[in-house]
Amino acid sequence: MKYKKWSLEEKLKILSSSEELGTVETCRKYKVSTATFYSWKKKFDSQGEAGLKVTYDTRSKELKQAEEENRILRKLLSNKEIELEVQRELLKKKFGTSDPRKI
Repeated sequence: MKYKKWSLEEKLKILSSSEELGTVETCRKYKVSTATFYSWKKKFDSQGEAGLKVTYDTRSKELKQAEEENRILRKLLSNKEIELEVQRELLKKKFGTSDPRKI
């Protein structure tokens, strides 16, 4: 069975229509389980719209931290490679070679 991810607007629409149609009819109309509906209603009643927002993230905190560190290291490495290339070009212009061991 494939699960549907509901947006905040859809959840609010379902909760508001339940007042007109009733809980069971609304759940049938939107194909939502009653357990899910009551879970949304409980969160909405206690926290308002903030309770219905999606709060999970599929990536772990450690993974995010490692990706950020990786991005920074790649940037530093590319800057260092650019500096070395400039130094090689200067040596080539000055001494006719880019290999510092031949100087």
